[in-house]
Amino acid sequence: MAAISPASRLITAAARERLRPLGLRQQGRSRIWIDDHGWWITVVEFSSPRWSQGSGLTVGAMWLWQDLAHLAFDFHEQVRTAEDFRNERQFTSAAATLAQEAEQRIEDFRTRFADLNSAATTLIERPSRTGYLWEDFNAGIAAALTGQPGIARHRLARIQREDPIADWITELQQTARTVSELAEDTTALQDWAQARITSCREKLSLPPLPNPLSTA
Repeated sequence: MAAISPASRLITAAARERLRPLGLRQQGRSRIWIDDHGWWITVVEFSSPRWSQGSGLTVGAMWLWQDLAHLAFDFHEQVRTAEDFRNERQFTSAAATLAQEAEQRIEDFRTRFADLNSAATTLIERPSRTGYLWEDFNAGIAAALTGQPGIARHRLARIQREDPIADWITELQQTARTVSELAEDTTALQDWAQARITSCREKLSLPPLPNPLSTA
Protein backbone atom coordinates (compact mmCIF):
# COMPACT_ATOMS: atom_id res chain seq x y z
CA MET A 1 0.00 0.00 0.00
CA ALA A 2 1.41 3.38 -1.00
CA ALA A 3 2.33 5.73 1.82
CA ILE A 4 0.05 8.71 2.35
CA SER A 5 1.79 12.01 1.76
CA PRO A 6 1.89 14.56 4.60
CA ALA A 7 -0.32 16.89 2.54
CA SER A 8 -2.98 14.21 2.01
CA ARG A 9 -2.87 13.26 5.69
CA LEU A 10 -3.41 16.86 6.78
CA ILE A 11 -6.15 17.46 4.20
CA THR A 12 -7.96 14.31 5.36
CA ALA A 13 -7.73 15.37 9.00
CA ALA A 14 -9.06 18.85 8.27
CA ALA A 15 -11.89 17.50 6.08
CA ARG A 16 -12.91 14.97 8.70
CA GLU A 17 -13.14 17.73 11.29
CA ARG A 18 -15.22 20.04 9.10
CA LEU A 19 -17.13 17.84 6.67
CA ARG A 20 -17.98 14.69 8.58
CA PRO A 21 -20.24 16.58 11.03
CA LEU A 22 -22.16 17.83 7.99
CA GLY A 23 -22.82 14.24 6.90
CA LEU A 24 -20.35 14.07 4.02
CA ARG A 25 -18.58 10.81 3.18
CA GLN A 26 -15.03 10.43 2.00
CA GLN A 27 -14.69 8.42 -1.22
CA GLY A 28 -12.37 5.64 -0.13
CA ARG A 29 -9.01 7.13 0.82
CA SER A 30 -9.19 9.81 -1.86
CA ARG A 31 -9.39 13.57 -1.50
CA ILE A 32 -13.00 13.53 -2.69
CA TRP A 33 -15.96 13.97 -0.34
CA ILE A 34 -19.64 13.50 -1.23
CA ASP A 35 -22.70 15.32 0.10
CA ASP A 36 -25.57 13.04 -0.90
CA HIS A 37 -29.04 14.48 -1.56
CA GLY A 38 -30.63 11.50 -3.30
CA TRP A 39 -31.20 12.94 -6.77
CA TRP A 40 -28.06 15.11 -6.74
CA ILE A 41 -24.77 15.26 -4.92
CA THR A 42 -22.19 17.86 -4.04
CA VAL A 43 -18.67 16.75 -4.95
CA VAL A 44 -15.83 18.26 -2.94
CA GLU A 45 -12.37 17.67 -4.35
CA PHE A 46 -9.18 18.74 -2.62
CA SER A 47 -7.25 18.49 -5.86
CA SER A 48 -3.62 17.50 -5.76
CA PRO A 49 -1.06 19.48 -7.79
CA ARG A 50 0.48 17.42 -10.57
CA TRP A 51 4.11 18.01 -9.72
CA SER A 52 4.14 18.72 -5.98
CA GLN A 53 2.38 18.15 -2.70
CA GLY A 54 -0.36 20.53 -1.70
CA SER A 55 -4.03 21.00 -2.49
CA GLY A 56 -6.55 23.10 -4.34
CA LEU A 57 -10.32 23.00 -3.84
CA THR A 58 -13.20 22.51 -6.26
CA VAL A 59 -16.81 22.15 -5.16
CA GLY A 60 -19.59 21.24 -7.57
CA ALA A 61 -23.06 19.76 -7.93
CA MET A 62 -23.79 16.67 -10.02
CA TRP A 63 -27.29 15.78 -11.24
CA LEU A 64 -27.73 12.03 -11.04
CA TRP A 65 -30.41 11.82 -13.75
CA GLN A 66 -27.46 11.96 -16.17
CA ASP A 67 -26.80 8.30 -15.28
CA LEU A 68 -23.01 8.55 -15.54
CA ALA A 69 -20.48 6.05 -14.23
CA HIS A 70 -18.11 8.77 -13.04
CA LEU A 71 -18.29 11.90 -10.93
CA ALA A 72 -18.89 15.18 -12.74
CA PHE A 73 -18.84 18.85 -11.81
CA ASP A 74 -22.02 20.07 -13.51
CA PHE A 75 -22.38 23.28 -11.54
CA HIS A 76 -19.06 24.04 -10.00
CA GLU A 77 -16.70 26.60 -8.61
CA GLN A 78 -12.94 26.33 -8.33
CA VAL A 79 -12.60 27.83 -4.90
CA ARG A 80 -8.83 27.74 -4.65
CA THR A 81 -5.95 26.99 -6.94
CA ALA A 82 -3.20 24.80 -5.51
CA GLU A 83 -1.69 25.71 -2.16
CA ASP A 84 1.80 24.20 -2.01
CA PHE A 85 3.01 22.13 0.91
CA ARG A 86 6.09 23.75 2.43
CA ASN A 87 6.09 22.31 5.91
CA GLU A 88 3.65 20.70 8.36
CA ARG A 89 2.90 23.86 10.31
CA GLN A 90 2.20 25.94 7.20
CA PHE A 91 0.05 23.28 5.54
CA THR A 92 -1.91 22.42 8.67
CA SER A 93 -3.20 25.99 8.56
CA ALA A 94 -3.74 25.85 4.80
CA ALA A 95 -5.69 22.58 5.05
CA ALA A 96 -7.91 24.02 7.79
CA THR A 97 -8.68 27.04 5.59
CA LEU A 98 -9.52 24.85 2.61
CA ALA A 99 -11.83 22.66 4.70
CA GLN A 100 -13.57 25.74 6.11
CA GLU A 101 -14.10 27.13 2.61
CA ALA A 102 -15.45 23.75 1.48
CA GLU A 103 -17.93 23.85 4.37
CA GLN A 104 -19.13 27.30 3.30
CA ARG A 105 -19.63 26.19 -0.31
CA ILE A 106 -21.51 23.06 0.82
CA GLU A 107 -23.91 25.15 2.86
CA ASP A 108 -24.35 27.52 -0.10
CA PHE A 109 -25.19 24.63 -2.44
CA ARG A 110 -27.62 23.16 0.10
CA THR A 111 -29.47 26.47 0.12
CA ARG A 112 -29.22 27.10 -3.63
CA PHE A 113 -30.49 23.62 -4.50
CA ALA A 114 -32.73 23.05 -1.49
CA ASP A 115 -35.40 21.46 -3.67
CA LEU A 116 -36.09 20.68 -7.30
CA ASN A 117 -37.81 24.00 -7.94
CA SER A 118 -34.81 25.92 -6.62
CA ALA A 119 -32.43 23.85 -8.73
CA ALA A 120 -34.60 24.30 -11.82
CA THR A 121 -34.68 28.06 -11.39
CA THR A 122 -30.89 28.25 -11.13
CA LEU A 123 -30.28 25.93 -14.09
CA ILE A 124 -32.83 27.59 -16.36
CA GLU A 125 -31.44 31.05 -15.62
CA ARG A 126 -28.00 30.03 -16.85
CA PRO A 127 -27.74 31.06 -20.52
CA SER A 128 -27.03 28.42 -23.14
CA ARG A 129 -23.43 28.22 -24.24
CA THR A 130 -22.20 26.70 -27.48
CA GLY A 131 -20.59 23.35 -26.81
CA TYR A 132 -21.94 22.97 -23.27
CA LEU A 133 -24.59 20.38 -24.06
CA TRP A 134 -24.91 19.02 -20.55
CA GLU A 135 -25.97 22.45 -19.27
CA ASP A 136 -28.90 22.54 -21.70
CA PHE A 137 -29.68 18.90 -20.92
CA ASN A 138 -29.78 19.45 -17.16
CA ALA A 139 -31.82 22.65 -17.51
CA GLY A 140 -34.25 20.79 -19.76
CA ILE A 141 -34.65 17.89 -17.34
CA ALA A 142 -35.15 20.20 -14.37
CA ALA A 143 -37.71 22.25 -16.31
CA ALA A 144 -39.64 19.14 -17.35
CA LEU A 145 -39.68 17.76 -13.82
CA THR A 146 -41.05 21.04 -12.46
CA GLY A 147 -43.90 21.30 -14.94
CA GLN A 148 -42.34 23.63 -17.51
CA PRO A 149 -42.55 21.55 -20.73
CA GLY A 150 -42.12 24.52 -23.07
CA ILE A 151 -38.84 25.56 -21.50
CA ALA A 152 -37.77 21.92 -21.33
CA ARG A 153 -38.30 21.37 -25.05
CA HIS A 154 -36.58 24.66 -25.92
CA ARG A 155 -33.42 23.75 -23.98
CA LEU A 156 -33.41 20.15 -25.20
CA ALA A 157 -33.91 21.25 -28.81
CA ARG A 158 -30.58 23.06 -28.66
CA ILE A 159 -28.88 19.71 -28.18
CA GLN A 160 -30.38 18.41 -31.41
CA ARG A 161 -28.67 21.17 -33.39
CA GLU A 162 -25.21 19.98 -32.31
CA ASP A 163 -23.12 18.07 -34.84
CA PRO A 164 -23.05 14.44 -33.56
CA ILE A 165 -19.30 14.05 -33.93
CA ALA A 166 -19.04 11.60 -31.01
CA ASP A 167 -21.08 8.65 -29.78
CA TRP A 168 -21.88 10.37 -26.49
CA ILE A 169 -23.46 13.30 -28.36
CA THR A 170 -25.63 10.95 -30.41
CA GLU A 171 -26.72 9.18 -27.22
CA LEU A 172 -27.44 12.49 -25.50
CA GLN A 173 -29.54 13.63 -28.44
CA GLN A 174 -31.57 10.41 -28.29
CA THR A 175 -32.15 10.90 -24.57
CA ALA A 176 -33.15 14.53 -25.13
CA ARG A 177 -35.76 13.41 -27.68
CA THR A 178 -37.15 10.89 -25.17
CA VAL A 179 -37.52 13.56 -22.50
CA SER A 180 -39.13 15.99 -24.94
CA GLU A 181 -41.74 13.35 -25.76
CA LEU A 182 -42.40 12.77 -22.04
CA ALA A 183 -42.35 16.45 -21.05
CA GLU A 184 -46.09 16.69 -20.40
CA ASP A 185 -46.52 13.21 -18.91
CA THR A 186 -45.52 13.86 -15.31
CA THR A 187 -45.81 10.26 -14.10
CA ALA A 188 -43.85 8.77 -17.00
CA LEU A 189 -41.20 11.47 -16.72
CA GLN A 190 -40.73 10.92 -13.00
CA ASP A 191 -40.47 7.16 -13.55
CA TRP A 192 -37.84 7.78 -16.22
CA ALA A 193 -35.85 10.07 -13.93
CA GLN A 194 -36.13 7.71 -10.96
CA ALA A 195 -34.75 4.83 -13.01
CA ARG A 196 -31.78 6.86 -14.22
CA ILE A 197 -31.00 8.25 -10.79
CA THR A 198 -31.14 4.76 -9.28
CA SER A 199 -28.84 3.46 -12.01
CA CYS A 200 -26.38 6.32 -11.50
CA ARG A 201 -26.31 5.78 -7.75
CA GLU A 202 -25.43 2.15 -8.30
CA LYS A 203 -22.66 3.04 -10.76
CA LEU A 204 -21.19 5.53 -8.30
CA SER A 205 -21.45 3.05 -5.39
CA LEU A 206 -23.86 5.32 -3.52
CA PRO A 207 -26.29 3.70 -1.07
CA PRO A 208 -29.51 2.53 -2.75
CA LEU A 209 -32.65 4.57 -2.11
CA PRO A 210 -36.17 3.31 -2.82
CA ASN A 211 -37.37 6.64 -4.18
CA PRO A 212 -34.45 9.10 -4.61
CA LEU A 213 -36.50 11.76 -6.39
CA SER A 214 -38.78 12.02 -3.35
CA THR A 215 -36.05 14.04 -1.65
CA ALA A 216 -36.63 16.77 -4.25
